[in-house]
Amino acid sequence: MADIEKFKAAISAGYETKGDYIVLGAAMLDGAAVEGLQVKAPLKTFNRHGLIAGATGTGKTKTLQVIAEQLSAKGIPVLLMDIKGDLSGIAAPGISNPKIEERHSKIGTPWTPQGSPVEFLSLSKESGVRMRATVSEFGPVLFSKILGLNDVQTGVVTIVFKYCDDKKMPLLDLKDFKKVLNFLTNEGKKEIEENYGKISTATVSTILRGIVELEQQGAEIFFGEKSFEVEDLVRIDENGRGILSILRLTDIQDKPKLFSTFMLSLFAEIYATFPEEGDTGVPKLVIFIDEAHLIFEEASKALLDQVETIIKLIRSKGIGIFFCTQNPMDVPDGVLAQLGMKVQHALRAFTAKDRKQIKLTAENYPLTDFYDTENLLTSLGMGEALITVLSEKGNPTPLAATLLQAPRSRMDILTPQEMESINNHSQLIKKYNEVIDSHSAYEMLSKKIENAASPETQPTKAGSTEKPVKEDPGMLEKGAGMIGDAVNSSAGKIIIREVTRGLLGVLGFGGSTRTRKRSLF
Repeated sequence: MADIEKFKAAISAGYETKGDYIVLGAAMLDGAAVEGLQVKAPLKTFNRHGLIAGATGTGKTKTLQVIAEQLSAKGIPVLLMDIKGDLSGIAAPGISNPKIEERHSKIGTPWTPQGSPVEFLSLSKESGVRMRATVSEFGPVLFSKILGLNDVQTGVVTIVFKYCDDKKMPLLDLKDFKKVLNFLTNEGKKEIEENYGKISTATVSTILRGIVELEQQGAEIFFGEKSFEVEDLVRIDENGRGILSILRLTDIQDKPKLFSTFMLSLFAEIYATFPEEGDTGVPKLVIFIDEAHLIFEEASKALLDQVETIIKLIRSKGIGIFFCTQNPMDVPDGVLAQLGMKVQHALRAFTAKDRKQIKLTAENYPLTDFYDTENLLTSLGMGEALITVLSEKGNPTPLAATLLQAPRSRMDILTPQEMESINNHSQLIKKYNEVIDSHSAYEMLSKKIENAASPETQPTKAGSTEKPVKEDPGMLEKGAGMIGDAVNSSAGKIIIREVTRGLLGVLGFGGSTRTRKRSLF
């Protein structure tokens, strides 16, 4: 009895909060929930990032669902990376059953079915709002990091960007970049050597191979117009609930380079776009990355360093990032050290290596007098987890084995008809999903620079004009004077931005002291 009272006192004091919070569940001792002894997570600490880990089938996705729907109810927008395709049900109310009622009676919170406002996003041909970015918006340093280039090769990429800046020509897609690179080493070789220096053919070949690898993973769909604006991730619905943006990624599980490219660009763009928040008490946006090992497993050291740096700095913008993975060891130590909330579901010990990893995992959690952490990690049941969060003062809370809340939304996926209904009411699909093929892209660029068109622009039927065929080796020279009224168009804004952004400015890293005003999306 004394142990129970001591346990209650420790958990109550450790998870006491004066500000707003969400309830994760009820603390457990000796395998049983202590009724009404709630484990809470203060909203003000959600920008200190987090980890949800555990073996397959232990309930990680449902935990993610519980946290996301509560944040939405508190008016906080959420971005969810849906790798397995099992998060769409969060848009529909769940159905009660006796087990849910029993679980919530122990936790001390009523269970009422409720769906959340949802927007579906896509990087590929999945249905939803298309997310794109132009090559020009990446800048030379970030683009080179994505390709895994060394300093010499990055210098050549910088020359390509500089040449296009000087000629007032935006780089919209990978085809544009490859064409310019080939032009500068062939027809434009003399000009480039006179004004920018010699370019090695071997270096160009290495860069092209990196681009081809990206293309093989479907990046040609991602690079292009219309660029997605990250401000559209932080929307609130008419009822004051944060909109859950679900990025459907089921078709890129085998394309880790494309996934890590997108994530790094997204982090960088959010950092470059959103203002410093200070201590507002609530996060501006919370991002959940399911199957997080896809970011790290094939990333170069340069990319890993960039991710670690962004994770350290982005919290000042009011942004929280949560990594969901099977094993905490999937996350690099430098990133793991930045994660304030840890929700650890059960791990499985099938091999000697598994047992070593469980021992290391146990050592990552606060010391406790109430649990044998290493043994408990292998005996937690479905919907149970070891939890520690940051208190409002920024200190780790006591480790608590927790009986987690059940999702109030559907635990199964939406039907295709239900998803179609949501997409049909989407304002963002109308904004971003205009189909642009190669012909349409040329025509769109011509319209954006219509008052400054080159004399060599080729006439077309019905009195319209279009951009000269890209195979023309004089393409860049023909575009040298193209600016005019395009400053008010989307491509024109890219041109002006690229002229002024500073060639090496990626978040102030990599050589420039200037932060890019607008960059990736």
